[in-house]
Amino acid sequence: MSTAIYYFSATGNSLKVARDLAKRFGDVKLIPVTKALKDDSGQFFDIVGIVYPVYMFGLPLIIRKFLKQIKFKSDAYIFSVATLGGLPGRAHSLAKNILAQRGYKLALGFSVLMPGNYTPLYGAIAQEKQDKVFEEEEGRIQFIAENILARKRGIIEEKPALANFLLYKLLYRGGMAQVPLSGKNFWVNEACIKCGLCAKVCPVNNVELVEGKPKWLDHCQQCMACLQWCPVEAIQYKKNTVGRKRYHHPAITVGDIMEQKI
Repeated sequence: MSTAIYYFSATGNSLKVARDLAKRFGDVKLIPVTKALKDDSGQFFDIVGIVYPVYMFGLPLIIRKFLKQIKFKSDAYIFSVATLGGLPGRAHSLAKNILAQRGYKLALGFSVLMPGNYTPLYGAIAQEKQDKVFEEEEGRIQFIAENILARKRGIIEEKPALANFLLYKLLYRGGMAQVPLSGKNFWVNEACIKCGLCAKVCPVNNVELVEGKPKWLDHCQQCMACLQWCPVEAIQYKKNTVGRKRYHHPAITVGDIMEQKI
């Protein structure tokens, strides 16, 4: 049976999870969501996985767009894997509902704890804690893979349900509407070396270079790739990120992230 795992990843967590899952399934195509939106190939796969980070206790905008646009086989076995630093909110339920509106069924929705990377709210956790999270991820991947290989259905990981629903309702509905214009909150300090890496890692071409320095446009995903991969930590978001430790997964390279660029 043909299998594909689609992924969206800014700092590497979701890409690492996608790769680790793919190792359990043999012949699997790993496809960036950004590329799939330009070249729809979903209809060719019997098993479809979608791996993505949780944003504001819900789905990233680009994942919503993907779920509403990509065509799958009518009987495709579809599973969702969300990477997160806290709670999943309603991410899986949103994915399930969007797919259902198009006549597809979400078989499983699993969550994988990874180091948080939303620097506007917090800095990277200590290396010792990161290593522990990475170790636990291996066990979670094995558990998830076993359920998928057994073609299980009906597992949607969104506990505690009430807390996830309330956080989603409080933050997601209004907050995500503001995300495309959030690029105006990024700025670059005097440490900028004009390397242009920020523009190269932006998955949706929301960063352009003006005289070598970044300028943010109006279709941001707020994925933080530009901020996290800046080699001199010159990129900031409002005043919140000044002095905070950056993060990207140690097993993922900047070249891996650049492969998602549309």
